[in-house]
Formats: sequence, structure tokens, C-alpha cells
Amino acid sequence: MARIDDYITAVSLGKKELTGKDPKQIARRSGAIYVEETNGKTNLSIQFLNREINISWPELDFTYRLDSNEVPIQQRVLLLHYLNLVEDVEISGEWIAYQEVPDGKFYLDAFIRRAKNPMVQGFGNNPELMVKLTTEVYGATPMAQGDQAVKIQALPLIPVALILWEGDDEFTPEGTILFDRIVSQVLSAEDIAWLAGMIIYPLLGMAAGP
Repeated sequence: MARIDDYITAVSLGKKELTGKDPKQIARRSGAIYVEETNGKTNLSIQFLNREINISWPELDFTYRLDSNEVPIQQRVLLLHYLNLVEDVEISGEWIAYQEVPDGKFYLDAFIRRAKNPMVQGFGNNPELMVKLTTEVYGATPMAQGDQAVKIQALPLIPVALILWEGDDEFTPEGTILFDRIVSQVLSAEDIAWLAGMIIYPLLGMAAGP
């Protein structure tokens, strides 16, 4: 488990790595929008888990557009990694499992604990609820896989598929989380695992109710 000091260091390193880079090029490669404000300031605007985030340039402060609240530090780390690592790539339309990501096998146990198992335990007996909540929270679209499945556009270049098979008297519920093949060109295996958890845990909180 990373400590807050680790996140602070990661944010500092991520900002340092972006310093001096061309924000217009970063916007083009990442799918962000380059914005020049009337006051002369520059921002990048990016959709992350169905919320618009403004990134001031060159300060690299991250805030939500609608409420101006600061983005949680773990999400800032992931966004900095995304902006730093993104290359000239296009979504392939080919889905892969986490273990197919380079170094994915090394983090596989953590990925299963952090994302896959909680998803199956939380929604395996009620996959329709997963579809409902992901549609409401992330603007998910349905997919024709499993018993119930959705596609979430987590970041402009990172679609994520959540797939569930409902259990019965003979089989327990099962599920999987898939990623577009280009994901490893955009994020590290560790970041991909963190992203999956960022998607699943808010849904579980909503499913549990107040």
C-alpha cells in the first residue's frame, strides 16, 4: 500500500517530467483539449471517468471543472503518468486481459484483489445493478459479452470493459475486466491496476447505499 508521501513524490516527479513539454502536443496525443483563456492562461481539459478535469499550465494544478475541487492525489498521479507516457497511438478495438499486459503477471494478484474480485463479489448476483450504476456514473455503454457487460471510456485512449457471468445452482458468479490492447503503451501495469480499482470502488459504495 502506497503511503501519502509516495504519492506526493510521484506528483512532484510527474510534474517535473512534463515541465518544458509542448502542451499542444500533449493535448493532441492524449485526447485532451488545449484551451487558451481570455486572461492569457493556458489549460488542458481532459475527460477522466466521465468527469471533466482542468489542468493549469504550466502549474499543473488539477481541478474538476464543475466544482473546482482538487482532484484526489492518487488520480493526479495516474493522470500525470498518462500525460507523460502517452504516445501517438489509436484505440485498436482489440480487448486483452490484464495478464496480457507487460508486467501484468507480476501485479496480477493485486489486480484481482483490488478490482476483479470486488466487482464479482459486489455485482455477480446482480449484474443489472452494475450496468445501471456504470451508466449513471461513467456514461457506460452496453456490450454483447457475458451475461451483462459495459464499456467505460476511462480516459480518451483507455476504454475498459466490465463483464459478468451470473451464477446459478451449479456455478458461482464470474467476471473479468478487459482493456484495449494499446493500454500498455499509455500506462504501466501498476497504473492499470490502480485505474481498475478507481472504477470499481465507487460503484461498490453506491451499491451498498447510505
